[in-house]
Amino acid sequence: MPKFGLIGYPIGHSQSPSLFKEWCDGKWPYDLVETEDFDKAWEIFLKEYDAINITAPFKEKAFLRCDSASRECRILGAANIAVKTQEGVVAYNSDYLAVKEIIKEKKLAGVALIVGYGGAGKAAALAASDAGLDVVVCNRTVSKGEGIRPLEEIPVLVPVADIVIYTLPLMIPEMEGLEMNCVLEANYRNPSLSKLKINNYIAGLEWLRQQAVAGYPLLTSTLTK
Repeated sequence: MPKFGLIGYPIGHSQSPSLFKEWCDGKWPYDLVETEDFDKAWEIFLKEYDAINITAPFKEKAFLRCDSASRECRILGAANIAVKTQEGVVAYNSDYLAVKEIIKEKKLAGVALIVGYGGAGKAAALAASDAGLDVVVCNRTVSKGEGIRPLEEIPVLVPVADIVIYTLPLMIPEMEGLEMNCVLEANYRNPSLSKLKINNYIAGLEWLRQQAVAGYPLLTSTLTK
């Protein structure tokens, strides 16, 4: 019986098992492999599972352990899907795939303002750029040469943004009181922007759903070949 699962810590709150069960009609098991020790989690994957999802804080470490990777993973240096194949373990990034699909479905164009530049923010920025949007990134930490803008500029940048992709876990003071045309928020557990004045609010649950739509066929891809 093929086995699938999720590694990361903490992951007890994850909706991945229920989403996977719904997607495959309960055909295959899906487990939470919850440990703070990445090496232990990876060893369990290699011994017991056909493919896994990967969440924080293991995405970068998992990418480095894979034998090959999709283009977006190679650019981002992070993976949240690892699939065993005859050629080795292959890495994918469904954060990227989800954001790109949302942009396509919503027919979004113009300027994308990415707030936060961690794993989800980097994936969103690449997806928006690949979808043809002009990308501006705001982050608390500003690195020279990367073109990242400080958070203090958000009130100036929001009015010219066609979509704001918000990847921080909490609402920051710079966002308070702003009116926005379109927002995609990554946080699905405790969304912080849903009560602001937003014409088109795309919830984190939609991001999660699109991750599942893009990711679960990849997880099970070797079973249909």
